[in-house]
Amino acid sequence: MMDYVIYAFIAVSLIFALTGVVGMLRFKDSYSRMQASTCISTLGVLGVIIGAIIYSVAELSDISMAVKLGVLGLFYIVTSPISGHAIAKAAYRRGVRPEKKMKCDKYGEDLEDDN
Repeated sequence: MMDYVIYAFIAVSLIFALTGVVGMLRFKDSYSRMQASTCISTLGVLGVIIGAIIYSVAELSDISMAVKLGVLGLFYIVTSPISGHAIAKAAYRRGVRPEKKMKCDKYGEDLEDDN
């Protein structure tokens, strides 16, 4: 029975990865593509990590592996959005702008403060 739960988490990860890849191919704006790629990395990887935690506890009875995977998941939750934000801000500084005018341009305000 526990195998089906593990398979479900991995299937959800695959669905997020597939929709993220479709988003990267379909979106025209580089910022939208970055959002889709962050979705792939964060939600896709987390489902696999949760499935691996369940597998390590239920099948292997290895709590230390589950703790390591949990720490890895927390690290990934923290670093993935931050790195996506840093890449988006670097692209903005290099002159890559969205196709449509933004309603709120916090990156532009930051650039004005630096000068």
